[in-house]
Amino acid sequence: MSTPESPSGADDLTAVAPQLRALRRRAGLTLEAAARSAGLSPAHLSRLETGQRQPSLPMLLALARIYGTTVAELLDETVADRDAVVRAGDMEPTRAGGWTYWQAGAAGRGMQALRVHVPHGSQGDIVRVHPGEEWLHVLRGRLRLRLGDTAHLLGPGDGAHFDSLTPHRLAAEDPDGVDLLFVHTLLQSPTATLCLGPTPGEMP
Repeated sequence: MSTPESPSGADDLTAVAPQLRALRRRAGLTLEAAARSAGLSPAHLSRLETGQRQPSLPMLLALARIYGTTVAELLDETVADRDAVVRAGDMEPTRAGGWTYWQAGAAGRGMQALRVHVPHGSQGDIVRVHPGEEWLHVLRGRLRLRLGDTAHLLGPGDGAHFDSLTPHRLAAEDPDGVDLLFVHTLLQSPTATLCLGPTPGEMP
């Protein structure tokens, strides 16, 4: 799967590489075991750990679950003293796999809150499956959400709350993309995986 690159986000994601390796070792996982749990090849994970490839947001979510941490820690982001309040000015954008997201909650919590911009045509063919729950709310634009065999079109003000073990796909319906509030739980499981491969055909 190719990942669109953004010059402004490249430095952020290059800095992820040593953190990915350090957290995998802290979790006591070999390259092969971590790659297998994330649905990646060992060669692909090795390239992520050496900065030769940029991880997509779904990859970061998968690796965070497997390593027992959060995307914020993978990105070496911290919120001082675990403040309950996160100020807009402290929300630095991070780009991954074409998506842009902002950490909207404190690091190290049992839930992770993000504000996400999904551009049109980016990762719309990726099927995600993992333990936990997800809640999302459409701020702007229209979201094409596929849950199992059912497709839904969500507009501003609409939301969805579902079991993340239900295979799901997210895609922006409009050329300007879609903006979401997104919350997911960080349940850990030895079988925690995220299916990253595209599926045949377009989302109806």
